[in-house]
Amino acid sequence: MRAKRATADYEAIDELLTRLGGVSPERVLLVPTPGTATPRDVLRLYEKHKRLFELVDGTLVEKGMGLGESTVAADLIQLLKNYSDAHGRVGIVTGEAGTVKLLKKLVRIPDVSFIRRDRLPGGKVPSEPIPDLAPDLCVEVLSKKNTRLEMERKLKEYFLAGVLLVWFVDPKRRTVRVFTSPDEVTELTAADTLGGGTVLPGFAVPVKRLFADLEDAPKPKRRKR
Repeated sequence: MRAKRATADYEAIDELLTRLGGVSPERVLLVPTPGTATPRDVLRLYEKHKRLFELVDGTLVEKGMGLGESTVAADLIQLLKNYSDAHGRVGIVTGEAGTVKLLKKLVRIPDVSFIRRDRLPGGKVPSEPIPDLAPDLCVEVLSKKNTRLEMERKLKEYFLAGVLLVWFVDPKRRTVRVFTSPDEVTELTAADTLGGGTVLPGFAVPVKRLFADLEDAPKPKRRKR
């Protein structure tokens, strides 16, 4: 008896892309068939090709990242690690490959995350490469490939899974949006200080510090009359 062939639960590629938040087709893998991919596929593609894919509704969606975004993420990792060490190693900090399973058929890879040590089994990092674990803080450093709808969906998923604090760091606009829920947000500019709230009490860094190593964005040219 032949095994039943997996079929997609959408009728057109446009419908699939819309469900994923209007992402570019080049970021979506059609093999395995959308809707049928698993966390094992996430691991397989990273081990074989060193490419990072998130698992969204059983569909593999490649992470969007660039050198500038990676630089900002690395700076935040250092700052959060310093904070943890200064407060008695109260948590762990993960980077751009820190995969976590948030919900069924949903694996996300925050650019940076912080997890309090008292939430970890025995205070240690789980041995599973993709643990069922919602960070306390998730940071997304926005890139050109990210869409507004994609990030809105990701934001809702983070809080649904139990994340307490989300930062959307925007290198282009030099801003940080701080979310304590999907509907409660504060936007910080270069003149402000980013704090950790109740999740990271005592954490503080000037927003402009996060973008200090980035080249200034080119000013738009004036149109000739």
